[in-house]
Amino acid sequence: MRRLITLSHRNSDLPPYSVQFAGRRRRVLDLPLIAWLTLIWVLLWSTLSWANVITGAAVAVVVCLAFPLPQVDLGLRLHPWGIVRLAGYLLYDMYTSGVKVTRQIFADRPHRPAVIGVPLRCRSDLMLAATAVTVSNVPGGSVVEVRRATATLFLHVLDADRPEQLEAARSSVWRLEELTVRAFGTQDEIARVSGPPPDFATGGGEEGT
Repeated sequence: MRRLITLSHRNSDLPPYSVQFAGRRRRVLDLPLIAWLTLIWVLLWSTLSWANVITGAAVAVVVCLAFPLPQVDLGLRLHPWGIVRLAGYLLYDMYTSGVKVTRQIFADRPHRPAVIGVPLRCRSDLMLAATAVTVSNVPGGSVVEVRRATATLFLHVLDADRPEQLEAARSSVWRLEELTVRAFGTQDEIARVSGPPPDFATGGGEEGT
C-alpha cells in the first residue's frame, strides 16, 4: 500500500526534517523552512500570540505547497535552546528599548540621531537577512541598508549624543547577531560569532546625522 505521507527518516532522499505527500505531483514540506517562515510572520506582526503563530504556520504551508522550491540546503538549522534564548532576549530588549524610547520622546532636551555602520561576523545571506530582521524589531533603531558585499548593517539610532551610546548600539547588534546565529545557524557560523566583534576601525562603519 502506498504511503500518503512519508517522513524524512524513512526516505534518505528527502531533506532532513521534512514531509512528503503522495500524489501526481511530488510535494515536500521542509519543516525548518516552515518554522522559519512562521517566525518571520510573527516578527512582522511584532506580537507573539497563538493566533499569529497558527496563521503564520498556515500561510507558510500554503506558500510552500503552491510554490515548491528545488531541493537545496538553505543552511538553516534549528537549535531549541538557542531559539529560547533569542526569544527571551528579544522580549526583554523590546520592553527595555520601548521604555527608553518613551523617555526620549518626553525628555526636555533634544537628542541627536545618527546612522551607523555595523560590520557583522557572519557573511551568509540567510544569517545576514535574519539578523537584519531581528534588529529591525527592536525599538530605538531601524535598519536602513544591508550591504551584502561587506556584510554590514547600516542602522538609524535615535540617541547618538555620546560615543559610548554608539558603541552600545553596535554591541546590541552584535549580541543579536550572535543569538540569531546560535538559534538558526550552522556550526561554522556559530564558530564565527563566538569570536570577538569585527574591528570597527577596519570594518567599514560609517556615521552621520
